[in-house]
Amino acid sequence: RLKPLNRLQVILQHLKMSKHTDSAAEVLLEKRGGAGIITLNRPKVLNALTFSMIRQIYPQIKTWEQDPETFLIIIKGTGEKAFCAGGDIRVIIDAGKAGDRLVQDFFREEYILNNAIGTCKKPYVALIDGITMGGGVGVSVHGHFRVATEKTVFAMPETAIGLFPDVGGGYFLPRLPGKIGYYLGLTGFRLKGRDVLKAGIATHFVESEKLPALEKDLIALKSPSTENIADLLNSYHVKSKIDQEKEFVLDKHMEKINSLFSANSMEELVQNLKQDGSPFAIKQLETINKMSPTSLKLTLRQLREGASMSLQDVLTMEYRLSQACMRGHDFYEGVRAVLIDKDQSPKWKPAALEEVSDEFVDDCFKPLGNNDLKL
Repeated sequence: RLKPLNRLQVILQHLKMSKHTDSAAEVLLEKRGGAGIITLNRPKVLNALTFSMIRQIYPQIKTWEQDPETFLIIIKGTGEKAFCAGGDIRVIIDAGKAGDRLVQDFFREEYILNNAIGTCKKPYVALIDGITMGGGVGVSVHGHFRVATEKTVFAMPETAIGLFPDVGGGYFLPRLPGKIGYYLGLTGFRLKGRDVLKAGIATHFVESEKLPALEKDLIALKSPSTENIADLLNSYHVKSKIDQEKEFVLDKHMEKINSLFSANSMEELVQNLKQDGSPFAIKQLETINKMSPTSLKLTLRQLREGASMSLQDVLTMEYRLSQACMRGHDFYEGVRAVLIDKDQSPKWKPAALEEVSDEFVDDCFKPLGNNDLKL
Protein backbone atom coordinates (compact mmCIF):
# COMPACT_ATOMS: atom_id res chain seq x y z
CA ARG A 1 0.00 0.00 0.00
CA LEU A 2 1.15 3.52 -0.73
CA LYS A 3 2.27 5.64 2.21
CA PRO A 4 -0.36 8.35 2.91
CA LEU A 5 1.77 11.18 1.56
CA ASN A 6 2.62 9.34 -1.64
CA ARG A 7 -0.99 8.45 -2.05
CA LEU A 8 -2.02 12.08 -1.74
CA GLN A 9 0.63 13.08 -4.27
CA VAL A 10 -0.60 10.44 -6.67
CA ILE A 11 -4.21 11.62 -6.30
CA LEU A 12 -3.23 15.27 -6.79
CA GLN A 13 -1.10 14.37 -9.79
CA HIS A 14 -4.04 12.42 -11.21
CA LEU A 15 -6.44 15.32 -10.69
CA LYS A 16 -4.01 17.70 -12.34
CA MET A 17 -3.68 15.41 -15.33
CA SER A 18 -7.32 14.47 -15.60
CA LYS A 19 -8.32 18.07 -16.12
CA HIS A 20 -7.01 18.02 -19.67
CA THR A 21 -5.18 14.92 -20.74
CA ASP A 22 -6.52 11.94 -18.84
CA SER A 23 -8.17 9.71 -21.41
CA ALA A 24 -10.73 8.76 -18.75
CA ALA A 25 -12.11 12.31 -18.71
CA GLU A 26 -15.55 12.42 -20.37
CA VAL A 27 -14.74 15.61 -22.22
CA LEU A 28 -11.35 17.11 -23.11
CA LEU A 29 -11.06 20.89 -23.26
CA GLU A 30 -7.86 22.31 -24.66
CA LYS A 31 -6.47 25.38 -26.33
CA ARG A 32 -4.29 24.80 -29.40
CA GLY A 33 -3.06 27.71 -31.49
CA GLY A 34 -5.98 30.09 -31.96
CA ALA A 35 -8.56 27.35 -31.39
CA GLY A 36 -10.45 26.13 -28.36
CA ILE A 37 -11.07 22.41 -28.85
CA ILE A 38 -13.86 20.39 -27.24
CA THR A 39 -13.48 16.61 -27.57
CA LEU A 40 -16.38 14.41 -26.47
CA ASN A 41 -14.56 11.43 -25.01
CA ARG A 42 -16.88 8.50 -24.29
CA PRO A 43 -16.34 6.38 -27.41
CA LYS A 44 -17.67 3.17 -25.81
CA VAL A 45 -21.10 4.78 -25.43
CA LEU A 46 -20.95 6.75 -28.70
CA ASN A 47 -19.93 9.93 -26.84
CA ALA A 48 -23.35 10.26 -25.20
CA LEU A 49 -23.65 13.60 -23.40
CA THR A 50 -23.72 13.49 -19.60
CA PHE A 51 -24.78 16.21 -17.18
CA SER A 52 -21.18 16.70 -16.05
CA MET A 53 -20.01 17.12 -19.67
CA ILE A 54 -22.63 19.82 -20.23
CA ARG A 55 -21.47 21.52 -17.02
CA GLN A 56 -17.86 21.53 -18.21
CA ILE A 57 -18.45 22.60 -21.81
CA TYR A 58 -20.72 25.59 -21.09
CA PRO A 59 -18.35 27.68 -18.93
CA GLN A 60 -15.45 26.85 -21.24
CA ILE A 61 -17.33 28.20 -24.28
CA LYS A 62 -18.16 31.34 -22.31
CA THR A 63 -14.48 31.76 -21.32
CA TRP A 64 -13.21 31.27 -24.87
CA GLU A 65 -15.83 33.68 -26.15
CA GLN A 66 -14.27 36.43 -24.01
CA ASP A 67 -10.65 35.48 -24.72
CA PRO A 68 -8.98 37.74 -27.33
CA GLU A 69 -6.50 34.94 -28.14
CA THR A 70 -9.20 32.41 -29.05
CA PHE A 71 -10.48 32.87 -32.60
CA LEU A 72 -12.63 29.79 -33.08
CA ILE A 73 -14.05 26.80 -31.26
CA ILE A 74 -13.93 23.26 -32.63
CA ILE A 75 -16.06 20.39 -31.29
CA LYS A 76 -15.46 16.75 -32.21
CA GLY A 77 -15.92 13.22 -30.88
CA THR A 78 -13.43 10.41 -30.17
CA GLY A 79 -13.56 6.95 -31.68
CA GLU A 80 -14.50 5.64 -35.09
CA LYS A 81 -18.27 5.54 -34.76
CA ALA A 82 -19.85 8.66 -33.40
CA PHE A 83 -19.65 12.39 -32.99
CA CYS A 84 -22.36 12.16 -30.30
CA ALA A 85 -25.33 9.80 -30.32
CA GLY A 86 -27.40 11.90 -27.91
CA GLY A 87 -27.98 12.65 -24.24
CA ASP A 88 -27.34 10.09 -21.52
CA ILE A 89 -30.97 8.99 -21.42
CA ARG A 90 -30.73 6.13 -18.91
CA VAL A 91 -29.57 8.49 -16.18
CA ILE A 92 -32.52 10.79 -16.89
CA ILE A 93 -34.90 7.81 -16.72
CA ASP A 94 -33.56 6.74 -13.32
CA ALA A 95 -33.76 10.31 -12.04
CA GLY A 96 -37.31 10.70 -13.32
CA LYS A 97 -38.47 7.52 -11.62
CA ALA A 98 -36.82 8.61 -8.37
CA GLY A 99 -38.37 12.08 -8.58
CA ASP A 100 -34.86 13.55 -8.67
CA ARG A 101 -34.17 17.19 -9.60
CA LEU A 102 -31.83 16.01 -12.36
CA VAL A 103 -34.78 15.82 -14.79
CA GLN A 104 -35.19 19.58 -14.39
CA ASP A 105 -31.49 20.44 -14.27
CA PHE A 106 -30.30 18.24 -17.15
CA PHE A 107 -32.69 19.71 -19.73
CA ARG A 108 -32.31 23.23 -18.35
CA GLU A 109 -28.51 23.21 -18.58
CA GLU A 110 -28.47 21.33 -21.87
CA TYR A 111 -30.74 23.93 -23.49
CA ILE A 112 -28.69 26.78 -21.98
CA LEU A 113 -25.65 25.18 -23.65
CA ASN A 114 -27.52 24.86 -26.98
CA ASN A 115 -28.34 28.57 -26.76
CA ALA A 116 -24.72 29.47 -25.91
CA ILE A 117 -23.66 27.70 -29.12
CA GLY A 118 -26.41 29.40 -31.13
CA THR A 119 -25.35 32.84 -29.88
CA CYS A 120 -21.59 32.21 -29.73
CA LYS A 121 -19.57 35.25 -30.82
CA LYS A 122 -16.64 33.12 -31.96
CA PRO A 123 -16.94 30.93 -35.07
CA TYR A 124 -17.96 27.44 -33.92
CA VAL A 125 -16.95 24.47 -36.06
CA ALA A 126 -18.57 21.08 -35.40
CA LEU A 127 -16.89 18.07 -37.01
CA ILE A 128 -19.90 15.75 -37.13
CA ASP A 129 -18.04 12.62 -38.20
CA GLY A 130 -20.15 9.53 -37.43
CA ILE A 131 -23.45 9.19 -35.57
CA THR A 132 -24.98 12.58 -34.71
CA MET A 133 -28.37 12.32 -33.05
CA GLY A 134 -30.50 14.09 -30.44
CA GLY A 135 -28.23 15.85 -27.95
CA GLY A 136 -25.34 15.51 -30.45
CA VAL A 137 -27.35 17.61 -32.89
CA GLY A 138 -27.90 20.16 -30.11
CA VAL A 139 -24.16 20.74 -29.60
CA SER A 140 -23.45 21.04 -33.34
CA VAL A 141 -26.33 22.31 -35.47
CA HIS A 142 -26.65 25.77 -33.89
CA GLY A 143 -23.00 26.66 -34.54
CA HIS A 144 -21.69 28.57 -37.58
CA PHE A 145 -20.17 25.58 -39.38
CA ARG A 146 -21.11 21.89 -39.44
CA VAL A 147 -18.75 19.59 -41.33
CA ALA A 148 -20.28 16.25 -42.35
CA THR A 149 -18.31 13.27 -43.69
CA GLU A 150 -19.20 10.03 -45.48
CA LYS A 151 -19.55 8.49 -41.99
CA THR A 152 -22.12 10.98 -40.68
CA VAL A 153 -25.50 9.55 -39.71
CA PHE A 154 -27.95 12.26 -38.69
CA ALA A 155 -31.32 11.67 -37.03
CA MET A 156 -33.77 13.10 -34.53
CA PRO A 157 -35.36 9.81 -33.42
CA GLU A 158 -37.16 11.09 -30.31
CA THR A 159 -40.76 10.30 -31.25
CA ALA A 160 -39.80 6.59 -31.03
CA ILE A 161 -38.97 6.96 -27.33
CA GLY A 162 -41.88 9.13 -26.23
CA LEU A 163 -39.96 12.39 -26.45
CA PHE A 164 -39.87 15.11 -29.15
CA PRO A 165 -37.00 16.48 -31.29
CA ASP A 166 -35.69 18.88 -28.67
CA VAL A 167 -32.32 20.72 -28.23
CA GLY A 168 -33.66 23.41 -30.56
CA GLY A 169 -35.24 21.06 -33.09
CA GLY A 170 -38.25 23.35 -33.08
CA TYR A 171 -35.96 26.05 -34.45
CA PHE A 172 -33.78 24.38 -37.07
CA LEU A 173 -36.10 21.64 -38.40
CA PRO A 174 -38.92 23.89 -39.74
CA ARG A 175 -36.25 26.11 -41.34
CA LEU A 176 -34.92 23.30 -43.57
CA PRO A 177 -36.07 23.34 -47.23
CA GLY A 178 -39.74 22.51 -47.84
CA LYS A 179 -41.15 20.15 -45.23
CA ILE A 180 -37.95 18.09 -44.81
CA GLY A 181 -37.71 19.11 -41.15
CA TYR A 182 -41.24 17.99 -40.35
CA TYR A 183 -40.54 14.68 -42.07
CA LEU A 184 -37.28 14.16 -40.15
CA GLY A 185 -38.76 15.23 -36.82
CA LEU A 186 -41.90 13.09 -36.99
CA THR A 187 -40.46 9.91 -38.57
CA GLY A 188 -36.89 9.95 -37.20
CA PHE A 189 -35.60 9.24 -40.74
CA ARG A 190 -31.80 8.87 -40.91
CA LEU A 191 -29.75 10.94 -43.31
CA LYS A 192 -26.29 9.71 -44.21
CA GLY A 193 -23.10 11.25 -45.55
CA ARG A 194 -23.49 13.92 -48.21
CA ASP A 195 -27.28 13.88 -47.75
CA VAL A 196 -26.76 15.66 -44.40
CA LEU A 197 -25.30 18.55 -46.42
CA LYS A 198 -27.98 18.38 -49.13
CA ALA A 199 -30.75 18.57 -46.53
CA GLY A 200 -29.25 21.82 -45.26
CA ILE A 201 -28.09 20.48 -41.88
CA ALA A 202 -24.34 20.49 -42.59
CA THR A 203 -22.60 23.48 -44.15
CA HIS A 204 -19.64 21.50 -45.57
CA PHE A 205 -18.70 17.97 -46.60
CA VAL A 206 -15.15 16.68 -46.09
CA GLU A 207 -13.79 13.10 -46.25
CA SER A 208 -13.39 11.61 -42.79
CA GLU A 209 -9.69 10.88 -43.29
CA LYS A 210 -9.02 14.55 -44.13
CA LEU A 211 -10.37 15.84 -40.80
CA PRO A 212 -7.04 15.69 -38.91
CA ALA A 213 -5.42 17.82 -41.64
CA LEU A 214 -8.38 20.21 -41.64
CA GLU A 215 -8.18 20.55 -37.88
CA LYS A 216 -4.44 21.23 -38.06
CA ASP A 217 -5.03 23.95 -40.67
CA LEU A 218 -7.79 25.52 -38.57
CA ILE A 219 -5.52 25.60 -35.52
CA ALA A 220 -2.72 27.17 -37.57
CA LEU A 221 -4.81 30.12 -38.84
CA LYS A 222 -3.44 33.43 -37.58
CA SER A 223 -6.14 35.70 -36.07
CA PRO A 224 -8.72 34.42 -38.56
CA SER A 225 -12.05 36.09 -39.31
CA THR A 226 -15.20 34.06 -39.93
CA GLU A 227 -14.53 34.55 -43.66
CA ASN A 228 -11.01 33.08 -43.35
CA ILE A 229 -12.44 30.02 -41.61
CA ALA A 230 -15.18 29.67 -44.24
CA ASP A 231 -12.56 29.90 -47.01
CA LEU A 232 -10.48 27.13 -45.44
CA LEU A 233 -13.54 24.89 -44.98
CA ASN A 234 -14.59 25.59 -48.58
CA SER A 235 -11.14 24.66 -49.90
CA TYR A 236 -11.49 21.21 -48.28
CA HIS A 237 -15.13 20.93 -49.28
CA VAL A 238 -14.53 21.46 -53.00
CA LYS A 239 -11.84 18.76 -53.05
CA SER A 240 -14.15 16.12 -51.57
CA LYS A 241 -15.41 13.91 -54.36
CA ILE A 242 -17.11 11.07 -52.44
CA ASP A 243 -20.75 10.63 -53.56
CA GLN A 244 -20.58 13.91 -55.43
CA GLU A 245 -22.71 12.62 -58.30
CA LYS A 246 -25.32 10.83 -56.19
CA GLU A 247 -28.73 12.48 -56.02
CA PHE A 248 -30.18 13.50 -52.68
CA VAL A 249 -31.92 10.49 -51.10
CA LEU A 250 -35.17 12.44 -50.63
CA ASP A 251 -35.13 14.13 -54.06
CA LYS A 252 -37.67 11.85 -55.69
CA HIS A 253 -39.96 12.12 -52.64
CA MET A 254 -39.74 15.88 -52.06
CA GLU A 255 -43.02 16.70 -53.78
CA LYS A 256 -44.87 14.17 -51.63
CA ILE A 257 -43.07 15.22 -48.44
CA ASN A 258 -43.95 18.87 -49.08
CA SER A 259 -47.63 18.18 -49.68
CA LEU A 260 -48.25 15.33 -47.21
CA PHE A 261 -46.32 16.87 -44.31
CA SER A 262 -47.90 20.30 -44.56
CA ALA A 263 -50.96 18.99 -42.68
CA ASN A 264 -52.35 21.09 -39.82
CA SER A 265 -52.85 18.12 -37.50
CA MET A 266 -51.52 14.59 -37.06
CA GLU A 267 -54.94 13.16 -37.90
CA GLU A 268 -54.91 15.10 -41.16
CA LEU A 269 -51.37 13.96 -41.91
CA VAL A 270 -52.33 10.30 -41.40
CA GLN A 271 -55.39 10.86 -43.60
CA ASN A 272 -53.14 12.38 -46.31
CA LEU A 273 -50.83 9.36 -46.20
CA LYS A 274 -53.73 6.90 -46.40
CA GLN A 275 -55.34 8.74 -49.29
CA ASP A 276 -52.05 8.99 -51.18
CA GLY A 277 -51.52 5.24 -50.93
CA SER A 278 -48.14 5.27 -52.75
CA PRO A 279 -45.41 2.90 -51.51
CA PHE A 280 -43.62 5.92 -50.01
CA ALA A 281 -46.78 7.08 -48.17
CA ILE A 282 -47.52 3.58 -46.87
CA LYS A 283 -43.98 3.29 -45.56
CA GLN A 284 -44.34 6.60 -43.68
CA LEU A 285 -47.65 5.45 -42.27
CA GLU A 286 -46.03 2.27 -40.92
CA THR A 287 -43.28 4.33 -39.29
CA ILE A 288 -45.67 6.86 -37.77
CA ASN A 289 -47.88 4.08 -36.40
CA LYS A 290 -44.95 2.87 -34.27
CA MET A 291 -44.34 6.28 -32.68
CA SER A 292 -45.81 7.65 -29.46
CA PRO A 293 -49.10 9.36 -30.41
CA THR A 294 -48.50 11.95 -27.68
CA SER A 295 -44.98 12.66 -29.01
CA LEU A 296 -46.28 13.04 -32.56
CA LYS A 297 -48.86 15.63 -31.53
CA LEU A 298 -46.40 17.58 -29.38
CA THR A 299 -43.80 17.49 -32.17
CA LEU A 300 -46.09 18.71 -34.96
CA ARG A 301 -47.19 21.66 -32.85
CA GLN A 302 -43.62 22.34 -31.68
CA LEU A 303 -42.39 22.55 -35.29
CA ARG A 304 -45.33 24.61 -36.55
CA GLU A 305 -44.92 27.14 -33.72
CA GLY A 306 -41.13 27.07 -33.74
CA ALA A 307 -41.03 28.05 -37.42
CA SER A 308 -41.61 31.70 -36.52
CA MET A 309 -39.91 31.86 -33.10
CA SER A 310 -36.42 32.88 -32.02
CA LEU A 311 -34.07 30.13 -30.83
CA GLN A 312 -34.50 31.42 -27.26
CA ASP A 313 -38.30 31.19 -27.42
CA VAL A 314 -38.09 27.74 -28.97
CA LEU A 315 -35.82 26.45 -26.19
CA THR A 316 -38.15 27.94 -23.56
CA MET A 317 -41.08 26.14 -25.22
CA GLU A 318 -39.10 22.90 -25.46
CA TYR A 319 -38.15 23.07 -21.81
CA ARG A 320 -41.87 23.13 -20.95
CA LEU A 321 -42.42 20.13 -23.19
CA SER A 322 -39.46 18.25 -21.68
CA GLN A 323 -40.95 18.60 -18.22
CA ALA A 324 -44.36 17.47 -19.48
CA CYS A 325 -42.70 14.34 -20.91
CA MET A 326 -40.94 13.71 -17.59
CA ARG A 327 -44.32 13.80 -15.85
CA GLY A 328 -45.91 11.49 -18.41
CA HIS A 329 -45.85 7.79 -19.27
CA ASP A 330 -44.53 7.41 -22.82
CA PHE A 331 -40.93 8.54 -22.33
CA TYR A 332 -40.24 5.91 -19.66
CA GLU A 333 -42.03 3.25 -21.68
CA GLY A 334 -40.28 4.22 -24.93
CA VAL A 335 -36.82 4.07 -23.39
CA ARG A 336 -37.66 0.74 -21.79
CA ALA A 337 -38.81 -0.75 -25.10
CA VAL A 338 -36.11 0.69 -27.35
CA LEU A 339 -33.01 1.01 -25.16
CA ILE A 340 -33.36 -1.15 -22.05
CA ASP A 341 -35.40 -4.32 -22.75
CA LYS A 342 -35.02 -3.77 -26.52
CA ASP A 343 -38.29 -5.63 -27.25
CA GLN A 344 -39.19 -2.74 -29.62
CA SER A 345 -42.85 -2.95 -28.65
CA PRO A 346 -43.75 0.00 -26.46
CA LYS A 347 -47.26 0.19 -25.01
CA TRP A 348 -48.14 3.83 -25.52
CA LYS A 349 -50.72 5.57 -23.32
CA PRO A 350 -52.88 6.87 -24.92
CA ALA A 351 -52.45 4.35 -27.72
CA ALA A 352 -54.14 6.30 -30.53
CA LEU A 353 -53.81 9.85 -31.88
CA GLU A 354 -57.55 10.46 -31.40
CA GLU A 355 -57.14 9.83 -27.68
CA VAL A 356 -54.53 12.58 -27.21
CA SER A 357 -56.79 15.55 -26.50
CA ASP A 358 -56.13 19.13 -27.54
CA GLU A 359 -56.48 20.11 -23.87
CA PHE A 360 -53.70 17.72 -22.91
CA VAL A 361 -51.43 19.09 -25.64
CA ASP A 362 -52.22 22.71 -24.65
CA ASP A 363 -51.33 21.82 -21.09
CA CYS A 364 -47.85 20.63 -22.11
CA PHE A 365 -47.11 24.04 -23.67
CA LYS A 366 -48.15 26.07 -20.61
CA PRO A 367 -45.56 28.28 -18.86
CA LEU A 368 -43.95 26.86 -15.72
CA GLY A 369 -43.90 30.12 -13.75
CA ASN A 370 -40.71 30.35 -11.68
CA ASN A 371 -39.50 27.07 -13.15
CA ASP A 372 -39.50 28.32 -16.73
CA LEU A 373 -36.21 28.28 -18.64
CA LYS A 374 -34.55 31.69 -18.48
CA LEU A 375 -32.07 32.51 -21.23
